[in-house]
Amino acid sequence: MADLNPAPKGKTFVVEHLDPELEEWSSLEYSTIAAESHAAGAQFLLSSVPTSLKVPKNLQEAKGLNVETRGIEEIYAQSKDRVCLLDPAASKELSPEDGDTFDVFLFGGILGDDPPRDRTSELRKKGYQGRRLGPVQMTTDTAVRVTRIVVQDRVAVDKIPYIDNPEVRVSKNETTEMPFRYVKGEDGQPIMPKGMVDLIKKDSEKGLGDLL
Repeated sequence: MADLNPAPKGKTFVVEHLDPELEEWSSLEYSTIAAESHAAGAQFLLSSVPTSLKVPKNLQEAKGLNVETRGIEEIYAQSKDRVCLLDPAASKELSPEDGDTFDVFLFGGILGDDPPRDRTSELRKKGYQGRRLGPVQMTTDTAVRVTRIVVQDRVAVDKIPYIDNPEVRVSKNETTEMPFRYVKGEDGQPIMPKGMVDLIKKDSEKGLGDLL
């Protein structure tokens, strides 16, 4: 008989890729999610990837990443009740106990929009149970990181240390404010994907709106 209350370890985190392209910043986020999931004994699944989309080399080589052309509905057709949608519009906050209720945690691959465009509504319409991660917008990798800490490490959302709207220095005399919430690292700095700050610097002349 299947275990209805599985151990909190080994969850599956799914990002439903809702864009026809895969931008460089998104690739950095996905590779970070893959690495952290692999290290934590979890699975990372990138779903709904168009066959026409060329997966960047850094993702092709990422440990712990599974790329699927199928969408979430087809992949988990027989276990929809075990899938939790991380939804900023949900009425209930994610809790450590949700690690007993759900095996799969679903994210729309566009959580980093500023301002938010609520494209998670495309997944909400599919009828999955929803949970939110607090009132402040997060990047996709941060949302997955926070969810993993909550459901695998059993730390409440409001007990995780955060840094909101950090400033990133893009030149000697200029900084850019990132309009998101990040997890605070052990070094006291916001946890961002490796290479993201360099990408922000490179694209700073375009403005943050073009980057995200």
